[in-house]
Parts: sequence; C-alpha cells; structure tokens
Amino acid sequence: MRRTPLGRRGLPAIVALAVGALVVLTGCDPSTTPDPQVTATPEPTPAAAAPVVECDDATTSYAPDPGLTGSTVQAIQARGSLTVGVSADTLLMGSRDPLTGQIEGFDIDVLHLVSAALFGGDPNRLQFRVITSGQRLDVLKNHEVDLVARTFTMNCARWQDIAFSAEYLQAGQKVLVTRDSTATSIDDLAGQRVCAPESTTTLERLKDDYPEVTAVSAPTHTQCLVLFQEGRVDGITGDDTVLAGFAAQDPYAKVVGDALSSEPYGVGVAADQVDLVRFVNAVLDRAKADGTWAAMYDRWLHALGPAPVPPASVYGRVPPR
Repeated sequence: MRRTPLGRRGLPAIVALAVGALVVLTGCDPSTTPDPQVTATPEPTPAAAAPVVECDDATTSYAPDPGLTGSTVQAIQARGSLTVGVSADTLLMGSRDPLTGQIEGFDIDVLHLVSAALFGGDPNRLQFRVITSGQRLDVLKNHEVDLVARTFTMNCARWQDIAFSAEYLQAGQKVLVTRDSTATSIDDLAGQRVCAPESTTTLERLKDDYPEVTAVSAPTHTQCLVLFQEGRVDGITGDDTVLAGFAAQDPYAKVVGDALSSEPYGVGVAADQVDLVRFVNAVLDRAKADGTWAAMYDRWLHALGPAPVPPASVYGRVPPR
C-alpha cells in the first residue's frame, strides 16, 4: 500500500483587495461587524423546481448593475453579512490555513470582493457555510446561502436550477498520478482506478468518455486524495486548479496530460435573485479591469503559469418569467 506524507503549505493570510471604485457605491456603514463563522451544512430539503431556462451559452449571465436598490441586495445589507457556500479543503481555491485557521484561496478572495462592495469596503462580512460539491445546487435552491463559490462549473443543466455570475475563472479537467507513473494522459490509465467527486461534471465525463477507466467516486476531492495516497486508486481527475493544490501537498504526485475539457467557473446564486447576480457581475468586471483579478491569480494560481487575460464577461441573458 502506498502512503505519502500530507504536507500542506502555509499560505499568506492577508488579501490585497482593490475595491476603491466599488466602495463609493455603498452607503451602508453597519455598526456591528460579525466574525466569520463556519458551520456544517445539514442535508437539504427538496425545493420546488425552477422555471425552464433557455441556455445557448452557459457563460451568458445578466447584465451588471452596481446599484444597491435590489431587494436581495438590500436584505443582505440589512442582515449585516453575506452567507456563502465554500470548500474548506481545496488548496489554493478554498481551504483552511493550518496556521491561522482562516479559510482562504482564489474563490474566497472573490467573495471578499463582493463583501467589500456591499459593506462599505469591509471584505470580512462573510458567514462561511462549508459544503461538498454535491450540495452546491441544493443550498442555493433552498436559499440556505446567498452565494456559492466552490470551483463551480457553469453549464446549461445547472442553469435550470440556479443562476450564475459571469465567468470568473477558466479551468480544465486533467489527471493527477504518482510521480513514478509512466502515464502521460488519462488514455494511459485504461483498466486502472481513477477517482472524481460525486455530483460533478468531472465524474460524469469520466464515466461517459472513458469507459475503459474504472471510475471511483468520493464525496470530495480531498477524499479522493486520501484514496490516492493509500494506494486505493491510481489517479485523480479534476480541474487543473484543484489538482495544482494536490501536487503542492504531495511531492510524490504530478499532473499530466492536456485539458480534457473547458470548465468555466461562475459564482452560484439562487435563480430568483437576479439583482444579486447583477451586483456580483459589477464586482467581477471591476476586478478584471483594475488588476485585482490578475493579482489574485498570481497569488494563488501561479503554479499554472503567469496570469492570463481574465475571462470575458458575456451578457444578454433574460430573466425567466
């Protein structure tokens, strides 16, 4: 049985957020600042089906609006905090720093930007709800959280249940194998066991497009890593953003092959909260334009190379009636 040490790297705890132009849009100055809290997510209860949503391009979102007049935005401001669904074990995207205990990463920085824009420049008005990949849709459909930023791929099927912001990061599905593996792509893993998280497009693609590989599911990517380090699976497939974090944790692992897919990430929002989607889009557009997005990429994802041009925001979606 193969065992390797899990040596998580400590990461900086301070985020440099360029929110100046957005701050002036907020007139809110709440007198009380809640400390970020983390709670486990209970099993969700079923919600009513959302209206059928037309979807020619899953990356098309609602036009941005930086205003604070929408009913959802005003309700969040009155509450004094933004409730967000996140990962706490996806290194570089959303994970708990072992030294500070804080949840941090690229996804988390996106949420800090939204908080700053909503609450007069305060990036820390966040109430964290730690969720699995499989819970992302339900916590939004049941209005348990305001936003989900958890390596959340936008696709037309998901638009039937929830709404998304504009694309904020482009990822691609790759494969992680042992350092001494001769595999150079997923095609070289025929007859071997490859893990992917439950209820993800990654697992669906593995089963549908690579039937010669034995697909193994686990609740989270991190649990796939445990199986990998115990020698119970031969590889892990997932977004390159996630696998880069695993390679940073495990010196006996490497990422191989070209991207098997295009995975556009969006911030998830409840389908009936279009005003919040528009507000988030204004925040993202500002970050893409003023250099904040590039600074976040260089901080968290430099292992994937220099910061690329931010994903273009595509607008024109009409709210369902």
